[in-house]
Amino acid sequence: MQLTLEIPDQYIRGQNQSQIARQIKLYSALLMFQSGQLSRGAACEFAGVDIYDFFLACKQHQISAINTPVESIEADVSRFQHRHT
Repeated sequence: MQLTLEIPDQYIRGQNQSQIARQIKLYSALLMFQSGQLSRGAACEFAGVDIYDFFLACKQHQISAINTPVESIEADVSRFQHRHT
């Protein structure tokens, strides 16, 4: 699917259009990942980057690359502890 965006000239003057398109895709993927709309894998696919570049972008924008809720991690730890006691 192709999507067309109208962006005012002052925001793209002197920049490569394909580079801007890649940035917009990456920023959109980061935001949708952060908000829980996309998984890591889906965000990578959406942005057209590999997992390593996606993790780097997450780090650069202070977005946690691990989006597992704390409660879920605590429940896993508790189950593990009960199995081994």
